[in-house]
Amino acid sequence: MALPLLNYSPVSQNQRVAGYEVSSEEKPKIFTTDNLLSPSDMDGLIWAAYRQIFSEHQMLKSNRQTFLESQLRNGQITVRDFIRGLVISDPFRRRNFEPNSNYRFVEICVQRVLGRDVYSEREKIAWSIVVVNEGVQGFVDALLDSEEYLNSFGYNTVPFQRRRILLQRTQGETPFNLKTPRYDAYHRNQLGFPQIIWQNQVRRFVPQEQKFRAGNPAMFLDMARGVSAKGSSTPRVSAMNINIEASVPRR
Repeated sequence: MALPLLNYSPVSQNQRVAGYEVSSEEKPKIFTTDNLLSPSDMDGLIWAAYRQIFSEHQMLKSNRQTFLESQLRNGQITVRDFIRGLVISDPFRRRNFEPNSNYRFVEICVQRVLGRDVYSEREKIAWSIVVVNEGVQGFVDALLDSEEYLNSFGYNTVPFQRRRILLQRTQGETPFNLKTPRYDAYHRNQLGFPQIIWQNQVRRFVPQEQKFRAGNPAMFLDMARGVSAKGSSTPRVSAMNINIEASVPRR
């Protein structure tokens, strides 16, 4: 018997704060099939879905799901079904689920599917239990079938980061697909990172005015110190031991 979802208390994050919205460059553009006017609009919607689910360093041609794109273009599936297919796709699993812990995977999915940060560690634990009991697909289905997702995005709108900006701030929050790395601290610790390895000799910075110029005697100081000073090899002779008669040549 699967455990029910644990209760967790929502906190006052940006998306829960009511306020007057002012249009700006940081306000997300909403992509929905309710107002598509041309095929290029559908291309933009599909691209926005990939950009929302996959992070910037995962925007690869091999991650495209052409079959899902075809179904969406032909009206066979909704945008919510397309998002579901992207999250449970093999590229997303290999790049986000397999290299991370369940807690980290829950954080990534909540950010990119529900468009907000996790409320607390208790919410991470609650959704991690769902991942263990029902698997990745069951966890994704629970997110997409939740009242929060349906009220925020419905069936035809691509998820987006809700309330990135507040009127009291000059800049908005960093997008989730930019500020969240692929590997969290847990996975880096499993690999033994970070490691500091010095490949070469450490170079010390010397100011320009302290560097020796060509011809400076100080450059040869170490060489001069390396020369051993030896005394004279001529033996010393006392004046009392000198034989004057034998030393003076005869004529």
